[in-house]
Amino acid sequence: MSYCACIGELQCTRKIAMKENSDCLKQTRNIGIIAHIDAGKTTTTERLLFYTGKTYKIGAVDEGTAVMDWMEQEQERGITITSATTTCSWKNHTINVIDTPGHVDFTAEVERSLKVLDGGVVVFCAVGGVEPQSETVWRQADRHNVPRVAYINKMDRTGANFFDTVLQIHDKLGAFASPIQLPVGSEGNFNAIIDLIKMKAYIYETEGGEFVEAPIPKDLVASANEWRHKLIEKLAEVNDNVMDKFVHDRELTVDDLKQAVREATIKHRFVPILCGASFRNKGVEMVLDAICDYLPSPLDIPPIKGINPDTKAEEVRKTSDKEPFCGLAFKLMTDPYVGKLIFFRVYSGVLKSGEYIYNSSKDKTERIGKIVKMHANKQEIVESVSAGDIAACVGLKTTKTGDTICDEDHPVILEGMHFPEPVVSLAIEPKAAADQDKLGEALHKLEDEDPTFTVKYNHETGQTTVNGMGELHLEIIVDRLMREFKVDANVGRPEVAYKETITKSVPFVVGKFIQQTGGRGQYGHVVFQMGPGERGKGVQFTSKIIGGAIPREYIPAVKAGVIEAAKSGVLVGYPVVDIEVLLIDGSFHEVDSSEIAFRMAASIAFKDGFRQAHPILLEPIMDVEVSTPEEYLGEVVGDLNSRRASIQALTQRGKLKIIRAFVPLSEVFGYATAIRSLTQGRAAYTMEPSFYQEVPKNIFEKITAKMQK
Repeated sequence: MSYCACIGELQCTRKIAMKENSDCLKQTRNIGIIAHIDAGKTTTTERLLFYTGKTYKIGAVDEGTAVMDWMEQEQERGITITSATTTCSWKNHTINVIDTPGHVDFTAEVERSLKVLDGGVVVFCAVGGVEPQSETVWRQADRHNVPRVAYINKMDRTGANFFDTVLQIHDKLGAFASPIQLPVGSEGNFNAIIDLIKMKAYIYETEGGEFVEAPIPKDLVASANEWRHKLIEKLAEVNDNVMDKFVHDRELTVDDLKQAVREATIKHRFVPILCGASFRNKGVEMVLDAICDYLPSPLDIPPIKGINPDTKAEEVRKTSDKEPFCGLAFKLMTDPYVGKLIFFRVYSGVLKSGEYIYNSSKDKTERIGKIVKMHANKQEIVESVSAGDIAACVGLKTTKTGDTICDEDHPVILEGMHFPEPVVSLAIEPKAAADQDKLGEALHKLEDEDPTFTVKYNHETGQTTVNGMGELHLEIIVDRLMREFKVDANVGRPEVAYKETITKSVPFVVGKFIQQTGGRGQYGHVVFQMGPGERGKGVQFTSKIIGGAIPREYIPAVKAGVIEAAKSGVLVGYPVVDIEVLLIDGSFHEVDSSEIAFRMAASIAFKDGFRQAHPILLEPIMDVEVSTPEEYLGEVVGDLNSRRASIQALTQRGKLKIIRAFVPLSEVFGYATAIRSLTQGRAAYTMEPSFYQEVPKNIFEKITAKMQK
């Protein structure tokens, strides 16, 4: 027995350990830095690491010395390509940080990071405000129920407008938000931050980031009181204690307001807004304070839920070391020295190196080689990890992104991850025939790493195509092939990843595969109903067989035949999407029926039904936003119209005109060069996939002619 000072009573060693771990979890934050491209995510993260003592020197993105941008491609381009994980400490809190990419081509990195995070810091540019990609990452955070704080960065830049950005956060994102800080000055005059909760000013006297706490300047007291009143009014709507004191005109203490902001933020009912200039080292320490004060610990989020693979009943795993081990693999990375690194979040229990785990998604048991905590691309070996931790491990062969790993005696499958379909493809082949196997192996490893990168081999033409989220995505893939995997390859021009679908229902389509070769024959017979499916749902197969017209053991083979046939449509050979297939009837032969026969019959029926159902070709449509000086507005709009654009909105942002349009992807290859030429390099644009729509008849004829040629 021993005495535990923190709870003031005699405790056994086990109880003390449990108490200490609970306290430790309360002081843990798993957060992500998310934003649109060039908002200053990595610059902010570098400052977080410096001020927490994790690094002794501030890395610079523009110089290629940022710790979190460790890939050669990131350092050369000055952008984040892959999410990087690290751990730092601030005021007795442990903060696990994931720095995510901002470019839309790498949105999968944001998606899988948000899946396992408890909170987020959303960075906005005070000049650009809420960009299209800001809306995308905000929606991703909404989808994963991630509490967040907003940080308006770059207050030192020309054109910075804090209050306009706050307004955009309300209007464009629909956020119930309010500033808890106000900037003093902007652009070159940004030199202080007012804390609306403490009603203090933090004045920066040098560029080094040192500040002094002082009373609010007299000329800003009225403005500070006005914004504090607005903050209290908003908090009163979501917090009973604040409402009670506000209505009865009783004093609200700093602790009252902090507690109210924290509770409302964790419940997704409020977003506190901060400000700063990370590059000038202003406001970063307040961001660290906000992470600790307002974002949730692993104990503040609801217990994770999953499905028992054996009983199909719902299972709940509490954030506790006493629970059976359960974790989610959210990222895979190939390390040149140790092989496959699997990043995972521990939701419950404890995992030790050398132990066996059960991959419930794959129904496989595997052994953990070693467990490491990551600092960008550097590894720190640890003996074990427990509930609330984010770590990586070596030794898992079959585990992929989205798989659940757990205790074999207490199996559970957590909800997986969903990623967007690739929209751009290009042909690739090795320069030397001897490199064919080497290329295939490298592409397989890259496909394992990245769920939005796929590889397809056309057996008829012998051509290999790779598919990704955009030109930059595939450019990085090809660059990695040559540098990391030492594969020289010939690469074709980027092509659009079209899809095929149907517009009409077919109530009755028959597929028969009968083959008699003297010995045992082959017999498969299926009857389908086919019709258009819900957009974005892919190919949906349902069996309506009643009474054993087809034995149950052959139904999976029928489904496999449908899925295989859907990989190549009948129009131009592109994958089929958004279609429903119902198996309604069929027959079998006691001797001659087999799985292969039913797969072939299903494929025949699918192709035949697809031809009858008025098939059409779909093309990806991009959501494009162009910001241009007004004098170039006519040229930019005219150019967009020539690219089959549908102009959605024309607005003003500062001195710039903002054009929002939907444009077919096939029309915007190489748009960066065109927009620079039109505007003498003064315009900028962002672009992300939005939806698929039918290809116009004249364009379809051109595509068909090209494919036939």
